[in-house]
Amino acid sequence: MKLTKLEHATLILEQGGDVAVIDPGSYTRPLTGLSNVRAVVMTHMHDDHCFEEQLDRIVADNTDAILFGTDDVRKRLAESRPKLNVTSVHHGDHHVVGEFTFEFFGDLHKEIHHSMPLIQNCGVMVNDLLYYPGDSFTRPDRKVALLACPSSAPWAKISDIIDFVDEVKPARSFGTHNIHLSEEGHKMYNGRIKQLTEKHGGTFEHLEPGESTEV
Repeated sequence: MKLTKLEHATLILEQGGDVAVIDPGSYTRPLTGLSNVRAVVMTHMHDDHCFEEQLDRIVADNTDAILFGTDDVRKRLAESRPKLNVTSVHHGDHHVVGEFTFEFFGDLHKEIHHSMPLIQNCGVMVNDLLYYPGDSFTRPDRKVALLACPSSAPWAKISDIIDFVDEVKPARSFGTHNIHLSEEGHKMYNGRIKQLTEKHGGTFEHLEPGESTEV
């Protein structure tokens, strides 16, 4: 499976001619010209993961794409884009679409501050290879071949990131959710993810927007 990291938290997956998009958000370049998109996964309803203008672009070129999201996502899009059909996902759900198998983990977004209401969030495992927790540190229930690890967020402390990678013990990892980091910030946070991945015999790679890897 080929994975391309775009700006911030958006991932493009390709397998056997099929394409899946994860978290098409507002910080990412306009997602135009995508073809063979079989599925779009939105881990939660925040703009940087679920953005109507991006969905308009994807669906215009891929009318049969199946959209997956939390109940919050489904409610948001029912109001803003009532013609879109969104399949709600919850912890433990399992869906097969074309060349992709999606399994969902967790229920809630990591707390930003106690004054802000919590929203739903589901991490996703794709083809039993890639795990991406969305805006959470929900641990999966199995070994992870490639971990997309959030490296910068208002809800993320470096201690949480370290504990997350230390417990998941991925065979490989890369940083995501990182548009707000400077070059020096990437070095610092990537260094911690790399250190904990290598602690358990794994490898880390830094992907710039538009760069790809295989898993």
